[in-house]
Amino acid sequence: MSRRNNLTCTSNIAMLSLRGSLCLFLKGMRGVAGVMRMARLLLLVLLWQVLPALAIDAQEGKTAPAFEATTLQGAKFSLAAQNGKVVIIHYWATWCASCREEMPAIESYYKAHQNEGLVVLAVSINEATDLAEVNEVMKSYSFPAAMAADSKARGYGRIWRIPLTFVVDRQGVLRENGWFSKTNLDRSSLEKMVTPLLNSFSN
Repeated sequence: MSRRNNLTCTSNIAMLSLRGSLCLFLKGMRGVAGVMRMARLLLLVLLWQVLPALAIDAQEGKTAPAFEATTLQGAKFSLAAQNGKVVIIHYWATWCASCREEMPAIESYYKAHQNEGLVVLAVSINEATDLAEVNEVMKSYSFPAAMAADSKARGYGRIWRIPLTFVVDRQGVLRENGWFSKTNLDRSSLEKMVTPLLNSFSN
């Protein structure tokens, strides 16, 4: 747990890649040629980190990419089957401090609006070995959860930072792309972001 606590809600792979690249950079600073080589290496690593996260297929105002998952309870979840409902897909992890702040707000909002056609799925990026811990945390919440390893969400990019939230409206259109949002989720921001979608019943 101490290793994870040193992470500020970014994946282990992303942090280790950047950390390793910095070490290579410092070791390789021997003359101009060495600096140029290390600069190119750093650029490639940064592109490797950033480009997948841009989630080109996930664009606000357009049909949300396909998303499927198997919940912790073994139920099948398909975004395509949620037509007519507003869906919040929230990526999190048990070791993410920001997630622990946002999840109670999502729970409060979900309890208040679930009868209005609101669906929430919390997707944990924890490792499979943490399944018992994930299940324990989810006992405090009434919405379902799934492990990222048990989901198919290619169009949303490689998830390397959390918390990360996507909101899809009743027509299956992506209305909130977490990659480009700086909003911290709380009850107020959820009311502002999601309630208008719940109040829309247009076909």
